[in-house]
This record gives sequence, structure tokens and C-alpha cells, in this order.
Amino acid sequence: MTCDIALIGFGEAGSTFAKAGDWRARARGWDRLSPRTAAMAEAGIAPATNPGEALAGAPLVLSLVTADQALAAAKDYAPLLAPGALWCDGNSVAPETKRAAARAVEAAGARYVDLAILAPVNPARMAVPLLLAGAAAGDAAEQLRALGFTNLRIVGGEVGRASAIKMIRSVMVKGIEALTDEMMAAAEAAGVADEVLSSLDASEKAMPWAQKAAYNLERMHTHGLRRAAEMEESAKTLQALGVAPVMTRGTVYREREAAGKGSAQ
Repeated sequence: MTCDIALIGFGEAGSTFAKAGDWRARARGWDRLSPRTAAMAEAGIAPATNPGEALAGAPLVLSLVTADQALAAAKDYAPLLAPGALWCDGNSVAPETKRAAARAVEAAGARYVDLAILAPVNPARMAVPLLLAGAAAGDAAEQLRALGFTNLRIVGGEVGRASAIKMIRSVMVKGIEALTDEMMAAAEAAGVADEVLSSLDASEKAMPWAQKAAYNLERMHTHGLRRAAEMEESAKTLQALGVAPVMTRGTVYREREAAGKGSAQ
């Protein structure tokens, strides 16, 4: 039985896309975790009994496994791909990991596409922003649009470029999450959470990220040593409250490094 897409990995992303795109008979799926077979059936797609069955003849494959299994999946399943098939690697891994996966896929006669998913798949679903890179990115974009994806952008012909955007962006996105956790743990321990959050609301200014990044870097270059000293005291504050200042210590390091660069200019 032919299909339009094979899904390797059927976690949150795979199941969300399959349901939102209403792929049903157009898709086959494979996941090493047997309980997910029921989830595939519930979504109306055919659960394969082995990876070879899922990949047989599939013109496009969407790899959505865990990050630590992304390279292994590409290496293990590359020999099972149909000639010229598109392996769209949507896993959140480093550019070099994607380049290694591409070598395995292309050595087997298939085509590799670096795919970066830039936002949570829920609630965006088929409108989630997708970046594509690689020589076959254009063909992949055409097929993905036919499957219902609506927010795709090709960012270059070099594998790793989409991943670089995703991974570097995550430094800020996940870093803010970690800083929020550290800040709130200390604020709650000190009994000042409401006041801290209110003061942040009062000082927050809407600003494009290009402008914000330039402003932040200039402040660090000019005042990094003073800010580092202040953050040392913040670290002491957190320690006294029983909160490990992991992110705060990193801020001290970055402020000092930036100050050194500023003085060298």
C-alpha cells in the first residue's frame, strides 16, 4: 500500500500533525514504543509492524523522535528508504548532528532535509512555523504544503542552517524559562513575588529584538563590570534563600566577558 508520508516517532508532534492534517490513509507510522500504536490507530493512520513497513515506498518521511535518537534513527533507517525519498529531520539537534544524519541518508540514495520546528506544535498545529534547509528543501516544502502545513520558509541550501537558527534561538527562549524559574523560586522564598513581578511589568518596554539585542550588548560592554558585581550580590541573595544561582552565576561570567570586549574596542 502506497502512502504520501511516513512518520518515524509518534509523540506529541507526530500525533498532532497526523490528526490536524487528517492524513489517515495517506500516512503510515512507526514508533519503538508499542503503546503508541494505539495512538496511531486513533488518529486514523496505519501503524506499521516494523520500520521497513512504514518506510517502504514513502516519498516523504518526517522524523520526529527524541533528540538523543535523531542521528541513530537516520543511520538505522536510511537503508530502508525508497530511492530519492525525502527524510525531513524535524528533531531539535545541533547542526553537526544533522550534517552527520544527512551523510547517512544521502549515502543510501535518499535526500535529507534539515527541518526546524520553531514553536510548540500545540496550539499552532499545521500553522506552526517550519524552517527548511538543504538541497532538497524546495521539494520538501512543496510536499509538506500538500499535506496541510501552512507556515514554511526555506532558509538556505546548506544542511544545518535551519537547525542553527533553532538551536541558537533556544539559548534565549529556554534561557528565559530557566531564569524565570530561578527568579520565582527566590521571590517566593523571600515572600516578594507579587512585588517583583509588578516591578518587571513597570519596566518592560516593547522593542524589536534587533534593537533590544544591540541595546543589551552595548550596556554590557559599557557597564559589564559594575553589572557583574551587582549580580554577584544577587547570587549571594539567592544562596541565602536556598536557591542555587545557576543562571545568575552564568550572567556574572557573561557580563565580565562583555566588559572585557568593550574595553578592547
